[in-house]
Amino acid sequence: MRNGAKEENTPSVGGNYAHFVLIVLVVVSIFNFVDRNILAILSQDIQADLGISDADMGFLYGTVFALFYAIFGIPLARFADVWVRRSIIAGGLFFWSLMTALSGLARSFSVLAILRVGVGIGEASATPAAYSMLADYYSPKLRATVIAIYSGGVYIGGGIGLILGGFVLDAWQGAYPTVSDAPFNLKGWQVAFFIVGVPGILMALLVRALQEPKRGISEGLVIENHPYPFSVLKTELVAMIPFVNLINLKKEGVSIRANLLTALLISLVSWILIVLTDNIPQWFALGVGVYLAFCWAQSLKARDPVTFNMIFRSKAVQYTVFAFPTLAFVTYGIGFWTPALMLRLHETSPAEVGMYLGLGGAVGGLLGVTLGGRLADWAKTKHPSGRLAVGYLSILGTVPLVLWMIYTDDLTTAFVLWFLSHLFSASWPSVAPATVTDLVLPRMRAAVSAYYILVVTMIGLALGPYCMGQLSDLYARSGASPGEALQTAIAASLLIFVITVVLIFLASRHLPEEERTRLERARMLGEKI
Repeated sequence: MRNGAKEENTPSVGGNYAHFVLIVLVVVSIFNFVDRNILAILSQDIQADLGISDADMGFLYGTVFALFYAIFGIPLARFADVWVRRSIIAGGLFFWSLMTALSGLARSFSVLAILRVGVGIGEASATPAAYSMLADYYSPKLRATVIAIYSGGVYIGGGIGLILGGFVLDAWQGAYPTVSDAPFNLKGWQVAFFIVGVPGILMALLVRALQEPKRGISEGLVIENHPYPFSVLKTELVAMIPFVNLINLKKEGVSIRANLLTALLISLVSWILIVLTDNIPQWFALGVGVYLAFCWAQSLKARDPVTFNMIFRSKAVQYTVFAFPTLAFVTYGIGFWTPALMLRLHETSPAEVGMYLGLGGAVGGLLGVTLGGRLADWAKTKHPSGRLAVGYLSILGTVPLVLWMIYTDDLTTAFVLWFLSHLFSASWPSVAPATVTDLVLPRMRAAVSAYYILVVTMIGLALGPYCMGQLSDLYARSGASPGEALQTAIAASLLIFVITVVLIFLASRHLPEEERTRLERARMLGEKI
């Protein structure tokens, strides 16, 4: 099907159909995080069954997923800038749901890791394309609010994953206390993967039926359809393949010397981290991801210098893109390890933990992200950098509530504090995407979104759960109990917020001028507007 088909029948901006599309995309976001976050409540059973450490589990949940999610997000985002976005989202949903269901067949750490790679690749298709579609269906004045509502699916999905995973574990164990009596000798965690994966395959059909909006219509900058969208995808994919990309980079006039020197520097840093942590897969994978991201930036600079400069030469974009992933470092880490912490510290069951953390996270997260988006849009009307102030608010509320939650001796209090902490820790996700989207042209939205998602995934998802797990293992080797070790690891990780505050402050200084001169800067770079 050619790019832009059925665009003529699509409502221009706003209206009931736009609301319908938003609801459907929220459901996609829910599926995205059910499939991703169910691993948190299943972690204790998977660790016991496969014999893996906290650091290994953090690697499985974070790095192995995040690397491919982030790297494939770049070519798929560029593809979303030129092809039918609803088809990209539908295809990705089908694929990641299939990989999740197949995870139920895994009987080893390596097989499960490979299937999580598939989940990461599939899920990489959704968010950049969804951001781009919603930016065309709604006015820029509502951008943070709409993205916040879409992001609410993160917390609903995460909550459903915990509730459903805990329920399945307890129900399966109750029905089949002896594994040899279970159908096909399946464990409870394997069955949980089947149950959450299959519905997404069917949901993909509804997503495929959505209408595609005109690019740029919400800002009066309508973009013509690209004549060869699949050539863009091919070019972007080749740019992400190690060694093969060097051939194309040379054709594009990129400095191979600079590329190889960067690869050497990344390898050196990775080797140092491997020596310090004795973990080859974590730092090798992250090193590859950073190198491929650098290759993509080099290629983008040669092929589309306007987009490159609008993204990488903008101080406001860069400070924003690196500020909010440090918030994600904490939220991803706490989101993954809190269920395990509750099971280690308190006399409770996976079903109880999944139920209360799931409900608290879903309701608190949905309220937090929606109110945060509304507050961000309101603050934007008061000051050009107003949205960024939500980051400060998030930190002020998250730190005391999380510390109280992890150190309280009362399980009920911990569950209440989990809910309250989400009102703050979930307030920021819409801020950075809305901010960076406002700083580029419509045809660059998915690309800048993918860049942000790459950084937030690398810092937040690839490092957050792993670093907390690594610290937990370190404290455990020093003599702490598993529960105490994880407590200390989570508390220590909150220190990263010092970096967050500095970066948000720097972004706030540059944003007003760069947003005001967006079109002027693009014209000076050669863009025809």
